[in-house]
Amino acid sequence: MVNPDGALGRTVDDGEDLADSLSPRELVSSETVYRGRIWDVVSDTFVLQDAGKQLTRDYITHPGAVAVLVMNTAGEVLMISQYRHPVGMTLWEIPAGLLDVSGEDHVAAAARELAEEADLVASAWLVLADVFNSPGSSSEAIRIYLARGLTEVDAGSRHTRTEEEAEIRFAWVPLEDAVAAVLDGSLHNPSAVVGILAAAAARASGFSTLRPADAPWPAHPDQRQ
Repeated sequence: MVNPDGALGRTVDDGEDLADSLSPRELVSSETVYRGRIWDVVSDTFVLQDAGKQLTRDYITHPGAVAVLVMNTAGEVLMISQYRHPVGMTLWEIPAGLLDVSGEDHVAAAARELAEEADLVASAWLVLADVFNSPGSSSEAIRIYLARGLTEVDAGSRHTRTEEEAEIRFAWVPLEDAVAAVLDGSLHNPSAVVGILAAAAARASGFSTLRPADAPWPAHPDQRQ
């Protein structure tokens, strides 16, 4: 919607905020058509509108994930380099992982991934952004945290990284350089792109506009069932 003065407004319609919302539809049938090691593919038939035509859509069911934009006192962010086979590329990313431990708190999961992938512990956590990775084909929801107040994990307690994680490399990058890398097309990982841009926007207010780490997450798959 464009306001009369040409500026974008936060109001979509009278009394309606610019915010995603739950929109349950009548489910006619649901079938798991493929079971994988980490996620499945489901085929749902549903009614788009009351008395409307039935539609069938196949999509990946996903447990959700967390990602961590790590920032030190110098205003640098931690980037990790990791090979990703589906795209055949080594990507610069931020620490992240699946929410695949039953009952695990989301912040605890993010802290676990931070320790395992980067050998770091953070004392201050805020929510940067909540995103769907590919909402047209997957139920995956990602919460991206800002983590500060850093200390290193003791050498004797560090996680042994295996498989693709064994090739991880680290780089501390000024936030403004990371933003430039996003805008010139050098970075492609969605959690990194969203986290970097969100951190750059939030820094203008000293991060005072960010939500607390335990803020509700209604878009998480468990909350949408």
